[in-house]
Amino acid sequence: MSGQSVAEQYVDLLARAGVRRMYGVVGDSLNPVVDAVRRHGSLEWVQVRHEEVAAFAAGAEAQLTGRLAACAGSCGPGNLHLINGLFDAHRSMAPVLALAAQIPSGEIGTGYFQETHPDRLFQECSHYSELISSPRQMPRVVQTAIQHAVGRRGVSVVALPGDVAAEDSPAGGAELATPLDRPTVRPADEELARLTELVDAAGKVTVFCGRGVEGAHAEVMAFAEKVKAPVGHALRGKEHIQYDNPYDVGMSGLLGYGAAYEAMHECDLLILLGTDFPYTDFLPRHVRTVQVDVQPERLGRRTQLDFAVWGDVRETLRCLTPAVREKSSRRFLDRMLHRHAHALEGAVGAYTRDVGRHTPIHPEYVASVLDEEAADDAVFTVDTGMCCVWAARYLTPNGRRRILGSFVHGSMANALPQAIGAQFLDRSRQVVSLSGDGGFSMLMGDFLTLVHHGLPVKVVVFNNSSLGMVDLEMMVDGLPPHGTGYPHTDFAAIAIAAGAHGVRVEKPAQVREALREAFAHDGPALVDVVTDPNALAIPPKITTEQVTGFALSATRTVLTGGVGRMVDLARANLRNVPRP
Repeated sequence: MSGQSVAEQYVDLLARAGVRRMYGVVGDSLNPVVDAVRRHGSLEWVQVRHEEVAAFAAGAEAQLTGRLAACAGSCGPGNLHLINGLFDAHRSMAPVLALAAQIPSGEIGTGYFQETHPDRLFQECSHYSELISSPRQMPRVVQTAIQHAVGRRGVSVVALPGDVAAEDSPAGGAELATPLDRPTVRPADEELARLTELVDAAGKVTVFCGRGVEGAHAEVMAFAEKVKAPVGHALRGKEHIQYDNPYDVGMSGLLGYGAAYEAMHECDLLILLGTDFPYTDFLPRHVRTVQVDVQPERLGRRTQLDFAVWGDVRETLRCLTPAVREKSSRRFLDRMLHRHAHALEGAVGAYTRDVGRHTPIHPEYVASVLDEEAADDAVFTVDTGMCCVWAARYLTPNGRRRILGSFVHGSMANALPQAIGAQFLDRSRQVVSLSGDGGFSMLMGDFLTLVHHGLPVKVVVFNNSSLGMVDLEMMVDGLPPHGTGYPHTDFAAIAIAAGAHGVRVEKPAQVREALREAFAHDGPALVDVVTDPNALAIPPKITTEQVTGFALSATRTVLTGGVGRMVDLARANLRNVPRP
């Protein structure tokens, strides 16, 4: 690797680690690296309008592939713009390497123009954040950064002054091995024996799944069958466990539905699989609880555990299921399945009642039609806020679809940037951004990135002229919504002016045809749907204080949301319940 500049060596190391594109905005301190990308051949520089979008796009690509992705920002304000997207990637366990270009090395510490200290600033949202102040640090610092991002699944940041990037790298630099595949983690025999005892001793077992069950669908189903356990999930576990699941009892949490809450609270043993579920108010306090997670620092940090198991979900269940005794009684499971179906039957009317005449349009109806019209292998990116409610309750997973959002960091405006990363990864795959009007307008400039690069992303804007989730939060606290409204905006007209396909939908009868036109369009498209700002949703379990808060402020609010095709799944599961 001799005869290269530091910038060239940096780019070469990324290519060797499997990176195929670098998202960012050019700037003087970044110029040597951008030029090295131009000349490399196997790496693509992806120009976006805002560095926050670059970080979100890289994070989305990393989540979909499990491989390293990259982004970059110029010195000072340029790389500072990365920080929100990097926080999201880091908290989503997405392996991302961010390059934070720095001012000239001799000026650091003098209050120079645009001076910041990115090696310090990014420490909270990374596993590794270091400054390269000398060419002699190459390639070891970059190799170490890659190993942290891939091995620990998160963000690494390398700060690199532009003048150092242009210097020659040292000849004969060490070429360190960079492992890119993660090993599996199997619990110790003693832990498995203890876990087997707990399962065998429990009359009623419930399983609750998070993102950590990815790749373990068959193992979870086999375990649930053997111990007759209802299976609930958090939002991040939905895409990995809800499909082909005869034991499904829905989702718990702020966006929950069905009987997951009851199944978790009425069992003898709750097994948390691969979930760092943050909402402790929805977790039982007097039920024996076991947690299985590959990240040991997450064990027991949300609720008191009776037993903690360090291991991959799939490997743990492969060892556990043959060891436990098969339970003969389905009474608890069947009761939860009946309760789940009943809960969904009661809620489904919220989007089937008068939808053909109701204007503004029910957002539940839009999400339901979108679920029916979207491709079986579509990637959905979902804005934080009410779009998460509609995604949680209406998008039907099938093992091929993917659902991305800012589900841990909870940032606004994530959907469009994540859709950019997903579409760059595979231009032939359908990518749909479920955007709120608030989130979309926050980073709306990067709709131009879709047009610039010819990305066929389909943006569906739920346009209720308000920050709907904030309205809900205020009403729960007994406060009248204030500062949450927006003037009516025709986003379809903006899309057309930008050179994309745009259509505005104001009547329910127009929804399906508008979506079909957008999906058929060979290029970026935006469907601007005027939706009911009063269509809000509350959790399946709320406190008396929260109900009082609503009573003080809400005069006409839809408090329940339908659940789309999930009710059909619940009905199908009931057909599998043995009759006496």
